Amino acid sequence: MPPWYIRIKSTLDLRMSNRYNKDNVNQVLALHTSIRDEIVERLVSFRKLWESATEEELFCELAFCLLTPQSSAGRCWDKVEEISCSGMLMKGSAEELGEALNPIRFRYNKGKYLAAARELFTRKGTMDVRGVLSAFTSDSEKRGFLVDSVKGLGYKEASHFLRNVGLGAELAILDRHILRGMAWLGIIYDEPKTLTPRRYLEYEKLLAAFAGETGIPMDHLDFVLWYRARGFIFK
Repeated sequence: MPPWYIRIKSTLDLRMSNRYNKDNVNQVLALHTSIRDEIVERLVSFRKLWESATEEELFCELAFCLLTPQSSAGRCWDKVEEISCSGMLMKGSAEELGEALNPIRFRYNKGKYLAAARELFTRKGTMDVRGVLSAFTSDSEKRGFLVDSVKGLGYKEASHFLRNVGLGAELAILDRHILRGMAWLGIIYDEPKTLTPRRYLEYEKLLAAFAGETGIPMDHLDFVLWYRARGFIFK
């Protein structure tokens, strides 16, 4: 039996025994109360994106999530805005995008990912993010399609993209800040260095169980744990 499974089983036992770190849980509950209005406002703005944003604006959100692995989120968003305003995002070749993405890490690979994603979501010469994703009924199915079809997009990035366009309320964005927070709360045994797809989904279930027990919605909990780590709310 692999060690990670033993840790997950142990964590499930802790959850069933209601043995989270109570002091830390209380801190999270208090923090959620203090920033709840700001979280709600941000989530409302995300939902409005899906309802009224242009297709290019939706693709910008996907581009942002493709750039974030091992790079600063703030720097990635600044770069997306830059290449979008210049027209490079929608028209540049993979090589040109790679050059334009400096100083983002692995910029040439990410340039290729952006060009391939742009082609995937283009129908009859027009960007159609809504049309492509609307073919799938559930947010889980949408995420599965993104993970399987968009090179460079894993479960974390796909969940992040869906959240940023007003979808995926029940999906977890398991970045290092969230995983560290889960370990701090006693939801998981320790912070993993890597997550396989199977392990990601197991940890997501654990976080969903915690959300259910505490009454903090899943799409709020990501923000709360991020805020605890970084001191502000971002995308």
